[in-house]
Amino acid sequence: MAPELVFDNGLGDLYVLRTGGQAIGPVVTGSVEYGPMTGGTPLVMVLGHQRCGAIEAAYKSLKDGAPLPGNLQAIVKAVEPAYRLTVESPGADPVDTVIHNQIRVTADDLRANGDPAPLVKEGALAVVGAYYSLDTGKVDVLTGAPA
Repeated sequence: MAPELVFDNGLGDLYVLRTGGQAIGPVVTGSVEYGPMTGGTPLVMVLGHQRCGAIEAAYKSLKDGAPLPGNLQAIVKAVEPAYRLTVESPGADPVDTVIHNQIRVTADDLRANGDPAPLVKEGALAVVGAYYSLDTGKVDVLTGAPA
């Protein structure tokens, strides 16, 4: 589902970056930083979703010890910290638990990242982690909600 539809906005009203499994790296992080650092964007949302295929594939790869081909392995590497958290506490659906953990890990990483961190500390920027249920259409904020 397109974030513009989830949040009832028109095309171009939201600055949207999509990555498999909410995986981030230098180019994605720089792209996320662009709005707050140059235009005063007050909110960054890491929005994961139910039944994420990229996370399911990464989970299976990590669980089975079978690397994915090509650059898909970069997603597996990015999801590994969330997978490790899930191994400690898998919940009823381990893949869904990895999704939730990956959202939190990614939002936490962005919130603590060099240049945006002071903006977060002073309250000029909120980095929110949220989960979109494909079944209900509901978005639940998991972490980073502004006070």
